[in-house]
Amino acid sequence: MESLSIGVLASGRGSNFQSIIDAIDSGYLRAKIVLLITDNPNAYAIERARKHGIETLILIPKLSASRNDYYKKISHELKVREVGLVVLAGFMRVVGKPLVDAFRFRIMNIHPALLPSFPGFHGQGQAVDYGVKISGCTVHFVDEGIDTGPIIIQAAVPAFFEDTEDALSERILTLEHRIFPEAIRLFAENRLEVVGRKVKIHNHNPDNSSLVSPQISG
Repeated sequence: MESLSIGVLASGRGSNFQSIIDAIDSGYLRAKIVLLITDNPNAYAIERARKHGIETLILIPKLSASRNDYYKKISHELKVREVGLVVLAGFMRVVGKPLVDAFRFRIMNIHPALLPSFPGFHGQGQAVDYGVKISGCTVHFVDEGIDTGPIIIQAAVPAFFEDTEDALSERILTLEHRIFPEAIRLFAENRLEVVGRKVKIHNHNPDNSSLVSPQISG
């Protein structure tokens, strides 16, 4: 079986990008990251890519004639490198229709909340403000909406009364680094099937250490 070619879109530090690199290097994930695209010339993800010999393109949205043109450009760059899966690793933009159409059910995102609750930016802060007792993260396919695509994997952590957004974010991030590579592995093994708005996982034996059930006390 040929390894999966991945294109990554990132805007910031790229810790989820690094978790995917590490999963590939360890042999857990049979794939190769062939391209990093960033909209931020100061993103630390660029340095991560440099250290691992990954090609990087810096594409600034305001230099494109329109939003659609920007995403057509991204789609073109991914297609010419024969990318099989597009991964959003902290890409802080809503993906445009040209890219979604070109890679339908081949774009994955990770969101730091248990969707469909708290979509959009600052999902962790929304969870803290709402006083939830359980929070977590979700890997989903990307569609035209904001965090509305079919859900692939979720993992949960406890949320506490005294939590700040930063404290809950760090707890969630630990699980993000586990379940994102797992979701990509399932895709690479052709074990994901989108049925309506649901994702069926074929022959799934999840690692219970990554799909954590929260322990609530008090």
